[in-house]
Amino acid sequence: MKASQALATALLASALAWLPAFAQPAQVSGQPDTTMTAASRQELIDKLSATIEQRYVFPDVGREIAARLRERQRSGAYDGIASASRLTQVLSQEMQALSKDRHLRVVYSDEPVLVRRAQAASTPEEAARQLEALRARNFGVERIERLPLNIGYLALDGFAPAQQSAETIAAAMTVLAHTDALIIDLRNNGGGDAAASTQLASYLLERRSHLADFRYRDGNRVEQRWSLGVLPGPRYGASKPVSILTSKDSFSAAEDFAYALKNLKRATVVGETTGGGANAGDHLPLLPHFAAFVPLSRLVSPVTGTNWEGVGVTPDVAVCAADALRVAQLDILKRWAAGATASSRRAELAQRIAELEARPATMAGCGQS
Repeated sequence: MKASQALATALLASALAWLPAFAQPAQVSGQPDTTMTAASRQELIDKLSATIEQRYVFPDVGREIAARLRERQRSGAYDGIASASRLTQVLSQEMQALSKDRHLRVVYSDEPVLVRRAQAASTPEEAARQLEALRARNFGVERIERLPLNIGYLALDGFAPAQQSAETIAAAMTVLAHTDALIIDLRNNGGGDAAASTQLASYLLERRSHLADFRYRDGNRVEQRWSLGVLPGPRYGASKPVSILTSKDSFSAAEDFAYALKNLKRATVVGETTGGGANAGDHLPLLPHFAAFVPLSRLVSPVTGTNWEGVGVTPDVAVCAADALRVAQLDILKRWAAGATASSRRAELAQRIAELEARPATMAGCGQS
């Protein structure tokens, strides 16, 4: 295998390992493309249409998408697309336009790993590659810091699979355990494993809490999600302030985490309205080199009775994402200042508040309308 192909396979394996139940597989860049014939296009679209019609979480929408794909194929709309990668992009865009569901997409892989991963457990070699790729990303933990006046900071750029990431998350929460407030930065977090979102939320709760329900199309099955009773690291507790930073790019499992803790009134969400992907699913095989990420369930909050699909998680404090860290610190410090009685404590809080307020608000790349 060429070095570039090996890298692409490792990256794709990493993406697939993060799938259940929220994140969608990304198209691997830099991999060799393949030429689609009329027969292979027909075969792919037939399989895709049937899969969406039979499995997509909303049956009516699934039938509409399938009918549209078949009609477009009959009309020759895809005849000029010879690239496999380009065809999957076009099909993904069309399905998302009809469904308004950003999770729904098709992916192509030069290596036939998608079908093999969907049909059977990983081989030891695949598992080793996946673990290596996750370690290279430090299981999503981008940065841990103790900010002035003992405010903890955790930047998490993805929710890696709970089983593999548990030790790293426990280590992070151990480092942060003795801070007096915590800021969790999800501004660059595009999602990942719902179980990992549940795991991190559990560190911030003392008692078992009902976080959400997955409601599946198949059999009208309902899967409840509760916070965990046992954790591998120390709980942060339920009383210290927690802020969650979001951006328009925060998506999927990152939104799940923010939505649950916001509605439980355990955290203050600071930043921008998130991307709006609440339908959870899995990658389903189509052909040896093609798969689709298909939402199979919808998430429902026990607090709101709904979710954030298509609308995003609305922040408690709406600011540009680039300015969210400064604003979150100010929010925490001003709450502390309101209850401070000792003159020395009031003085240090006032000094830090003045320092942060003296900094100009950062508007770069602001996603707020």
